Amino acid sequence: MIGVGVIGYGYWGPNLVRNFAEVPGARVAVVSDLRAPRLAEVQRRYPGVKTTADPGELINDPSVDAVVVATPVSTHFALAMGALRAGKHVLVEKPIAAAAEQAQRLIEEADARGKVLMVDHTFLYTGAVRKIHDLVHGPDFGDIYYYDSVRVNLGLFQHDVNVLWDLAVHDLSILDHVLPARPRAVSATGMRHVLGQPENIAYLTLFFDGRLIAHLHVNWLAPVKIRRTLIGGSKQMIVYDDLEPSEKIKVYDKGVTLNESNGGVYQLLVGYRAGDMYAPQVDTTEALRTELTHFVECIEGGRRPLSDGPSGLRIVQVLEAAARSIADRGRLVEIEQVRGSQ
Repeated sequence: MIGVGVIGYGYWGPNLVRNFAEVPGARVAVVSDLRAPRLAEVQRRYPGVKTTADPGELINDPSVDAVVVATPVSTHFALAMGALRAGKHVLVEKPIAAAAEQAQRLIEEADARGKVLMVDHTFLYTGAVRKIHDLVHGPDFGDIYYYDSVRVNLGLFQHDVNVLWDLAVHDLSILDHVLPARPRAVSATGMRHVLGQPENIAYLTLFFDGRLIAHLHVNWLAPVKIRRTLIGGSKQMIVYDDLEPSEKIKVYDKGVTLNESNGGVYQLLVGYRAGDMYAPQVDTTEALRTELTHFVECIEGGRRPLSDGPSGLRIVQVLEAAARSIADRGRLVEIEQVRGSQ
């Protein structure tokens, strides 16, 4: 039985504790939070779980085999590194760290100690994204042309990171998992509308080798909540709406074909193909339950997680390039390829 310690019982922590309490092979041993009312809530709901305001006490507790970090991004590195050095497996809430150099050091520490380092990229464990991965890599989708996503809502404002580090991480992790190529450069623009706060709206364009392009729109100040993604291929197109209660994915047998006319290369005939639409069945198991079960199985079997340290590093590399682009009004910035990110 793997003893789990959860640091942070704010927005996401209660979901982590609730799911870990029901994952086979795991038990929640300790929960840490700086706020006494939060710890009191843990004690009320889970009387057998120890609580502490000191994360160091949790990390060094012999009953804890794996540490889960669900705290502000600025604290991820210190807490995760402390846990790895104490010989614990680590699951870090997204993004893995506030800088690529920090993520690289966590990867090296985990590898040196033979410990599992995993990032909480929850969307990779949804039935919808798993189905999209299978469709895109299947024989019927064709070449991938674009990934276009809108992820907006009113709140929740983060104080230590901008909207890209909060919302765009989800799509960047999906892109990293689903697409067969890595982005090479990024152009980003954004704006802050609340005094003293980071950018609350941003537009991010990713450039790949070849004709593939990706565009993300994220916003904390939208009057409605939208979670919609379009993925276009040469043979099929996918609409993914995470807010749809049942038909989250719709696959369209639509596309275009370009053929030269007799007039020469500059005169093309555009043909439109409009076939059927279908909504494939997807697994509706709670993604976090699937993810945490995977974390435990990786610890027990010595396996590398789907959302491992290098995948977390790649996301941070994109975010850092995007930050430089925003600071320079959308200038195209090459994405640095750091060792361990491939």
